[in-house]
Amino acid sequence: MRLRNRVGVLAIVSTLAVATARAAQQNHLTIEIAGQTREYILVTPAAMPTGPRPLVLVLHGHLGTAANTLGAGMAPSPLSAWVAIADREKVWVAALQGLKGPDGHTGWRDCRSDDSGNPDSDDVGFAAGVVRTLLAQGRADPKRLYVMGMSNGAMMSYRLALEMSPAPVAIAAVSGLLALHSDCAAPSHPVSVLLVQGTADPLVPYAGGEVGFGHRKSSSVIGAEATRDFWLKADALSGASPLSYSFQHLGADDTRAIRISYGNDPGPQVELLTIEHGGHVEPSLKYHYGRLYSHIVGEQNRDLESAEEAWRFFAPKSAR
Repeated sequence: MRLRNRVGVLAIVSTLAVATARAAQQNHLTIEIAGQTREYILVTPAAMPTGPRPLVLVLHGHLGTAANTLGAGMAPSPLSAWVAIADREKVWVAALQGLKGPDGHTGWRDCRSDDSGNPDSDDVGFAAGVVRTLLAQGRADPKRLYVMGMSNGAMMSYRLALEMSPAPVAIAAVSGLLALHSDCAAPSHPVSVLLVQGTADPLVPYAGGEVGFGHRKSSSVIGAEATRDFWLKADALSGASPLSYSFQHLGADDTRAIRISYGNDPGPQVELLTIEHGGHVEPSLKYHYGRLYSHIVGEQNRDLESAEEAWRFFAPKSAR
């Protein structure tokens, strides 16, 4: 009986060791850009196939970190689902780390020319440098580059779509809209765009307006539908017929998720995923924030996994 128990324990330990060995690894790396040392975390899937694979850049929000985006901390970001996606789909995921701005908090130099809190950093050069490094190493597929960002990171994803070379073929922007006063370049090529925005977002208003809490406003954005229309025009989809999809409601809250799609795969394509009564937070099936957080930023929808929804959108799309 004692021997049988020992064999059972050894079998469990062996299974855990194999599972750990097969899990995606997170490698902390640096790159020099414009005289600054920039940090990022590269998710390396187990048993990665040889040859170029898709690459997803993930951008945290204001005050955030790359580590928390990939699951570190007491309340892991819903974007940490990208670790499991990377392992399952055998794709590279690079979580980029923003620098501190004049307000003392981490963030990105996005398109908002009226935001004095934006850091003085070459974030386009940073993202492009990471991409070029992985391209030069033969890891990344130049035709399958994608970006997903949350909040300030979502706004930065627009800048990368407009200015980064090599350009992403598709982006996903959660709780972030286009700048009203923009210093970004005009669109010069089609980019597929997935927008995820809550109608009750207290920081980034769905209808557009000033960004921030209460009297602490930092800049202004256009609305979710105006942002959608900007990309429809850029992608020559202004006359496309919309296709609506309502997600099954799984949570006990009063949010609802409705996706309106324009264009067809493999693209270009624009989708607006509206979270009715949703706040400034990523929808998630698995990663839920507490009630205090929801009290501050609004309700979190639990009907879909944001990262999985982004991968659904990204996967069929490849640059021509």
